[in-house]
Order: sequence, then C-alpha cells, then structure tokens
Amino acid sequence: MRQNPLPLSRADLMKVESPARYVGGEVNAVVKEEMLEELEKTGRTSFLRFAFCFPDIYEIGMSNLALQILYHVMNEDPHIACERAFSPWLDMDALMREKNVKLYSLETKTPLDQFDVLGFTLGYEMCYTNVLQMLDLSGIPFYSKNRGENDPIICCGGPVAYNIEPMADFFDIVMMGEGEEMILEFCEKVREYKLSKETDHPMTRAELLRACDEIEGIYVPSLYECSYNHEIGAHLRPKYEDVKTMIKKRIIKDLDKVTYPTDPVVSNMRVVHDRTYLEVFRGCIRGCRFCQAGFVYRPVREKSVDVLCEQGRQLEKNTGYDEMGLLSLSTSDYTKFPELAENLLETFEGHHTSLSLPSLRLDSFSLDLMEKVQSTRKSGLTFAPEAGTQRLRDVINKNIREEDIFSSLRLAFQGGWSTVKLYFMLGLPTETDEDVIAIADLASRIEKLYFDVGRETGQRMRRLDITVSTSLFIPKPFTPFQWEKQDSKEELIRKQKLLKDHIRSRNIHYAWHDFDSSVWEVVLARGDRRLAPVLLEGYQKGLFYDAWDDHFKFNQWLEVLTSHGLSVDDFARAFSEEETLPWDHVSVGVTKKFLLSERHHAYKEETTASCRENCAGCGVACFGVGECFANRDAMAKEGGES
Repeated sequence: MRQNPLPLSRADLMKVESPARYVGGEVNAVVKEEMLEELEKTGRTSFLRFAFCFPDIYEIGMSNLALQILYHVMNEDPHIACERAFSPWLDMDALMREKNVKLYSLETKTPLDQFDVLGFTLGYEMCYTNVLQMLDLSGIPFYSKNRGENDPIICCGGPVAYNIEPMADFFDIVMMGEGEEMILEFCEKVREYKLSKETDHPMTRAELLRACDEIEGIYVPSLYECSYNHEIGAHLRPKYEDVKTMIKKRIIKDLDKVTYPTDPVVSNMRVVHDRTYLEVFRGCIRGCRFCQAGFVYRPVREKSVDVLCEQGRQLEKNTGYDEMGLLSLSTSDYTKFPELAENLLETFEGHHTSLSLPSLRLDSFSLDLMEKVQSTRKSGLTFAPEAGTQRLRDVINKNIREEDIFSSLRLAFQGGWSTVKLYFMLGLPTETDEDVIAIADLASRIEKLYFDVGRETGQRMRRLDITVSTSLFIPKPFTPFQWEKQDSKEELIRKQKLLKDHIRSRNIHYAWHDFDSSVWEVVLARGDRRLAPVLLEGYQKGLFYDAWDDHFKFNQWLEVLTSHGLSVDDFARAFSEEETLPWDHVSVGVTKKFLLSERHHAYKEETTASCRENCAGCGVACFGVGECFANRDAMAKEGGES
C-alpha cells in the first residue's frame, strides 16, 4: 500500500504516548493507487479527496460504527478517495506545533488542508473544541465566512448535528440524518465544483453551497440569518427565497439493501470497543421522554436474519475478531431475536467467536436468551430502570413495571449471574426526594432477592456485586423534555448525597456522573449561535478534550461564557412552549406538536394509568398517547406523528 512518508521521525513518534495512533497501515485500510498515480504525474487528481475526521483520539474514533460505514460507502465509489484523521492527544499536539507539522491523514499522510472535504462526525457536544483543534492544526480558517476557494469544504453529521447552532458558523455544510446516500450526493456536487476549476467557467464556493442546499437533509448555515430575543427565542431566516425553511432529516428505508462494511478497518492497537459489530436495526419502539436517540432515529427499520447472518460470517472472516457485538438502541426488541441469536451461535460454534449482547431490556429478558449468552461468554448484566419509583417511570414513559424488574432478575440469579449494574437518572422532571431514596430501596430489595433465590434453590451463591450508577438529566433537543429546566448544581449535589446516605450495604456500590460536565453539556446541547465566539475563545485559551474529565475546566469555561454576556441559566432554564427554539428549523420526523403532547402527558399520571387499564398487552409501547400501537408496522411508519 503506497503512502507518503511520515512527517515526523521515528524518534519523534517514540516521544509520545501510543505512537500507533498516528502511523496508519491497518488491515483493510484503503488507499486509491490511481489517485496517487495521478498526483505523481500531474500534481492534481480528478478524485474527490475526503478526510473523515473524528474529534477525539484514535481508540475512540475507531470504535465508531458511523466512521466505518461512511468510509466504506465513499471508498466504494470509483471517484472518491476517503481517508481518516483523528484528534492528536496533547503530547502529539504539542509535538506537531513544535515541529510545524500539519495534521495529516493516516492513509497517505497528506496534510488535511490539501483535501477537498473535511467531514466531522459529531456524537457528543463535549467534542466541539476538538473540531477547532483539528482545523487549527490543519491551518484552515475557523469560520466558514473566512475560507477561500482553495480551502477545503468543512462539513459534519451525527446525532449532535441536529442542533448544530453553537458550531454553525464553523461549518460550511451540515448533514441531518443517515448519511449513506446523502454523502454521495454531496460528494458529487463537490467533485463538480472541483472539476469546474479546470474550465473557463469555474463554479464559486458560494455557488457550490447554494447547490448543496438542494439536497434533502443538508443544511447550509451561511444561507440563514439568526436573531435572538429573550421573549421569542432564537429565530432563523433564509437569506434567499429559494433556500428551504425546514431541513428534513434523511433516512435509509431498506437496511438490507444499504451498503454495510463487512471488511472494516482493523486497528493495529487495542481500541475502546475492540470487537466487530452487526447493526441489527435502527430506531426504537420505546418512547422514553428524556431520550434523544429514541426520537431522532425513528422510524424502526430492521435487517433480515439472513442478511445479518451473512454479514456476520463475512465480518468474522475478514477481521479476525473473536467477539461480535449486536448493535442497536435495544437489541432484544429485534422481532426475530431468538432466531438471529440461534443462527449466529450455530455459525460461530467451534470458532471461539462469542456474541456480545448490549442494550437488553429488563422487560424482554428471558431465561432462554440468558442460557444462549452463557454458552459463549458470561459477564455482568446491565439494566437501566432510570427511576426508582413506578410513578417517575410513568412520567418518563419508561415502560418497565417493578414486577418486570424482579421477575427478570430472579431468572438471572437462578442462571448464576451475580454482577448487576443498574443505571438511573437524577434530576428528572417531577422528581422528589422519595424518588431518589427509592433507588437505594430498589437496590436493597434486589440484594434481598439474590439471597432469597439462593435459599430457595439451595445453590451456593457467589459474592453479589450491585453497582448503582446515576447520570444527570439533560433536557435534549427533539425530546418531550426539551422545554424542561436542569436542576441546579447545588440541587443535584444534594440529591446525590441523599442517595449515597441511603445505600448502606457492602454489596451495593454507588457511582455517579460529574456535575460540571453535565451542566456544560446542557449549554452546548441547547445553545444557539451566540456560543460560537465563546467556543473559539475557550479553545484559544487551551480548553479542549472536554469529554475527558481530567481535562475539562468548568470554571474557565464559565469565565469565558460570562465575558460574552451569557450565563448557564440562559440555556439550562425552562424554555417557554411559545418561544422559538434554536433547532426549530430542523425536522427529525417527529412533530413539535407531538413532543408537546408527550410533555403534557408526562404530567398527567391518570393518562398512563388509563393506558395500563386499557392495554391490549401487546408488549409494544404506545408512547402514552392513549392509542394502542399493536400494529408495529404502522407505528414504525408513523414514527410518532400520528
């Protein structure tokens, strides 16, 4: 595989942590030899050169399925050469600045400013300033308005992009929704722009951006004017009459037919999720009112068992991994899950390849499934009741009954499991101290159940290990709780202490999420364009890698925010139902009217009580709207807009 020499010497690379992050050369990495030949002969290429950028370290980026999928999709196109780049860690960042070396791609070691497009995938708001780091190390102007005809087009996608407004001024193009088809349409436009430069009538950068606005799912921030008023909110207006007023997300309708990488790039070093993945389905049949993913990834679309099994065989053959994860928002909600599990286990029998089954729901856990998992590799169980009381679970529409929790765990304990992780959320709307204390009570009763099972069965029980973990509620865009306020830091600290004081058993351990990062995440998640200069100033003061707790400096961020006349409360406050939200120009397929109705239902316990009383018992969530979605296909098509 041909590539340029490393821009840093071996001696230099040996000075940094994990040099393997920066050398490339992995199994299944793609280098377009024809492109390199063109460059050698003429100094230019007709290929569209795309640098897929991940704003975090290599080990995290190489665990990202979106990267693998889109890298594969683009490199299948004979006119596109896609390469990868990641945020260099602090030691490498300092070394590159010292040696005056620009950030480069792993495949051909080409500086990023020589690519036609830099595409960032954004999965977490706390990575925003790492985008600025990668632009800075590439010598590319931060603001879209300051880039010229010879600068790369800077684009982004991913779940965070649904409210990109805090970063909108830095991106030329934003892609809303699933990218397999959209990114190829976009690349075709950019390639036309690139090739036109060799003609008598070259297309301008501004003309390219106007042309990209015609693609469904693409948002061009520079084509809109933004104003902010404390009473009416953030208001976005198109600058031109032919610019769309609503950006509608793209979805892939048939997952069986869409391209999927069965020969993904295999890292030369251990990464965070060091396994291969099968994507089982997209979307979620649940309607948890705090969960952004459950709404923005609708509707539900499944892959067939035959396609998944064939992809599984190819992945095992082409990667050499001994563990395969089944990926979705809720794996056990796959309608043919027993058949899929049996076929995959049969396929891998004798191959020393195990199945990893994340995202299992308490109310769909079965002894049969547990035995299948146990026959491969046994590990701890992870469940997410989210709230300690049934009242609060009804408020958030977490369709789990207490009897479901205990019947499922009884089966688990009978099957020999002794390690359980329970995930809860603090600060949920309507939460009381009784709800908080009930988390400790629930863990105590689970502990009692474990020893009761031992006495009933007469079996020798291993040491019990229950971990109670609490994250903090963040009102995310495109959820029924997007209008809610976040509890103050002081209130959240009080609730954590209250819970900690009520956990007294040595078998129960309490882990909690950092307050400061959750507060800052709210600012970024619900922010608008006023935050762009805040983020840039923060980065220029050395604030990046905020996703890493030991590098996040909340007090310094507060100082920068205050210096721009803003406060945390501007974004963590309760939003009025009448005001315009910063993301109202984006449609994820779930109407604002529906989200409002869900919010109102959350405060009416009698509604959920009525639903339970009249439930058809179909096992499919009705989202608390008083209608039975027993017809799953109809529910998937409507996606919440009925």
